[in-house]
Parts: sequence; structure tokens; C-alpha cells
Amino acid sequence: MQEEPIDPDVDLKVRTRQGPILLAIAAGGVVGAEARYLLSVALPHQPTGFPLATFIINALGCLLIGVLMVVVTEAFTVNRLVRPFLGVGVLGGFTTFSTYASDVVALADHAAVGVAVAYLVTTPLVAVAAAWCGVAVTRRVFGKSAG
Repeated sequence: MQEEPIDPDVDLKVRTRQGPILLAIAAGGVVGAEARYLLSVALPHQPTGFPLATFIINALGCLLIGVLMVVVTEAFTVNRLVRPFLGVGVLGGFTTFSTYASDVVALADHAAVGVAVAYLVTTPLVAVAAAWCGVAVTRRVFGKSAG
């Protein structure tokens, strides 16, 4: 039986220097959080309105995570800091499912139950579909199989 390859980014048994990885994540997190902030300022919403900025942020972030994972795991061999910087840092700092949850509660508190339910249901569906599309399109672009 062939043993599965070990991924040093996620396997805690693999001993690597963590300092550079943590710095890459922190630097990427700053970039992602700043981009999220700028988009949320550009697209404000009323207390009873659909939180379009957060919706776009999460959908776009999931799409880009799908693209990134194919690029760094199937298409190219990259430096070990690329995935922590871009995936965990930039895109982790950019996406904001905690704000999504807070927005749902705030909408319900403002008696915008219909908007809250629509947002509650559509966000995870669109986010998963976006990640899937990112993977599928990127694999097609790089000539990789779907499985």
C-alpha cells in the first residue's frame, strides 16, 4: 500500500521552522483584511439591506481559494510560503464568515427577516459553488483532470 504524501503545512508531526510561515500568514492577513475593509467601505449597506460587500467578499474569496489550491498543488511547484501567505493570510484575511454571521443576526434584530434568510441561505451556497468553479475552471485552463 502506497503511503499518502505528507503535507508540511498541515501535518503537525513534520518539524519545520514555523517563524517564516507565521510571518507569511501575518503579512498576507494584513493585505487581505485591508482589501476587505476597502471593499466594505466602497459598498456600504443599510441596517435592513442586503450586505452586498460581505457577500461579494466571501464569494470572491472562495473562488480565489479554489483557483489558488489548483495552482499551488497541481499546476506548479511553489515556495513553501506561497500557500500560507496567499491562502491562509491574504484570502483568510479577506474572507469574513464571522461578519456574515453577525450580519444575519443584525438583519434579524432589525426585523429584516426575509433579507436575513435570503442572505443566510445564499452565502454558503454561492461560496461553495464559487470554490468549485475556481477549481474546475483552473483545472481546465491548466489541462488537469477533474479527479
